[in-house]
Amino acid sequence: MACYFRRAIAEQVSRAVGVSSEKILHHIHAIPVHRKRESRDFQLHLKSLLNDPLDAASYQEKTEILTDKFISDSTISEFELARGVLTFTVNRPLLVKKVLHKIRHDGSRYGFTSELLSDVPKGLTLVEYSSPNISKKFHVGHLRSTIIGNFIANLKKAVGNEVIRVNYLGDWGLQFGLLGAGFSKFGCEEKLKSNALQHLFEVYVKVNAEADKDEEMKQSAYEFMKKLESGHPQALSLWTHFRGLSIEEYSKVYKRLGVQFDEYSGESFYIEKSQDVLNLLQNKNILTITKDGTGVVDLTENRDMSAYSTVMRSDRTSLYITRDIAAAIDRMEKYNFDEMVYVTDKSQQKHFQNLFKILKMLGKDKVNHCHHVMFGRVQGMQTRRGDVVFLEDVLDEARARMLQNMAKTETSKPIEDPADTAEKIGVAALIIQDFKGQLQSDYRFNWDEALQSCGDTGVFLQYTHARLQSLLTLWSTREEEDFNVSCLQEPTAIATVKHLLRYDEVIQKTLKELQPRYMVAYLMGLGHLANVAHNALHVKGSSQEVAHARLYLFNTIRVVLSSGMKLLGITPVDKM
Repeated sequence: MACYFRRAIAEQVSRAVGVSSEKILHHIHAIPVHRKRESRDFQLHLKSLLNDPLDAASYQEKTEILTDKFISDSTISEFELARGVLTFTVNRPLLVKKVLHKIRHDGSRYGFTSELLSDVPKGLTLVEYSSPNISKKFHVGHLRSTIIGNFIANLKKAVGNEVIRVNYLGDWGLQFGLLGAGFSKFGCEEKLKSNALQHLFEVYVKVNAEADKDEEMKQSAYEFMKKLESGHPQALSLWTHFRGLSIEEYSKVYKRLGVQFDEYSGESFYIEKSQDVLNLLQNKNILTITKDGTGVVDLTENRDMSAYSTVMRSDRTSLYITRDIAAAIDRMEKYNFDEMVYVTDKSQQKHFQNLFKILKMLGKDKVNHCHHVMFGRVQGMQTRRGDVVFLEDVLDEARARMLQNMAKTETSKPIEDPADTAEKIGVAALIIQDFKGQLQSDYRFNWDEALQSCGDTGVFLQYTHARLQSLLTLWSTREEEDFNVSCLQEPTAIATVKHLLRYDEVIQKTLKELQPRYMVAYLMGLGHLANVAHNALHVKGSSQEVAHARLYLFNTIRVVLSSGMKLLGITPVDKM
């Protein structure tokens, strides 16, 4: 409901300084709640507003006019100008009434209907994320791509975009040639049936080790890939079998993470189209054939070949980047998207720079709407089972540790499915630990820190949500739309409402930078305020009118907390 107050402030400022209220609106910001002292509600930096080439005298004159003409009214109770910043305090009963009624009315859409987001471009967004290599177990290295991509897709959808979630599988290349060649020697159909990806991983490790010391095995891998690329029935059958088993196994892990995809694509889809790309590059005189027969694209402005990208092997087969070019062009033509977001680790930064540059050279203007969201590496997720870290093992570890913690906690309430609850809390712990910092930063995962029930953790958020949910059993009059605002004037209640007021600004900043840490910080602040309010604003023992108003407040906190958690990819629990 911040927009109601921003507009009231903007209209007064507009009358005073002669600047349109629409221009002023985006310069007014809610002031974050300070835990130890009370602060004003909104601020306006005058220099950001009066940024025309004014001399000091003109600027002083403008500010004096503003302070002389600005008056307190039924919406704005106080204002102050200090060091070029105008701050405002709004009418307290009106603040509580407007914010809580708006959350009650909008529900999970609260914040997303704000004027601040009205000019956000709407359209079709493709998000490509996760993208594991088939026939290999889901390595924990793909966790970040999966949860970050899921968060971006959730966010884009929440602000009104149509979203297509794409999983671009690594289902081609020499690693599959090694697996195909090695399966006849090291593979076992029985083991494949019982634990497909674990067995394929074991086969891959063995054949890879042998290829390092045996040139014949490496040659067999190349020959298998040639068979595959020429459409050999037996090779294709084995590839199709392994690919299907891989997707089936990945789907189980995705389900545990609460992640789903609209499209499973892969490098294999673009083998033929990559030849079209090579022809297109050649026709546009962009492809250069080197002495050894490989095809390269000169990426320099002055064509001195000091920077280039290899797009074709000497036998005219495609490379990873060639297939990525083909995939991008195909999606441009198939979906006519408004933006496409690739989510991969930062080691692929150069790859995407080259990809986007080549697409520009080919005249594909939609490349200007393609973005690469990078993230750093995570370390320290080793489980008790060993050093090779598979995501499934990490999820099992998180669930097991949470079950252990829940069993030790005396306040735990009876739960129908403790394992499912522990799973949801464990996933929340993984996501929050990952999202707390800058995405591009590497970080070291710490099990004990991630699974703490207090502090800024996913466990704390889940605990807070469950605590708020349990209060709703006391709310027998929850259908009543109104409440007595005079019952919610305590400093704790006001501080919480002011924090709820800022939700749209946090959504806006999160969307602008695609950094989940802003949402995490906001939810942590909301969680801590909720727990202070829970301890200070008692429901039991209060009059019916006071109890109803407080439950009304607690329910709006729960609605916003749940909304933000779901945006991050967390499924809130009702009991724990």
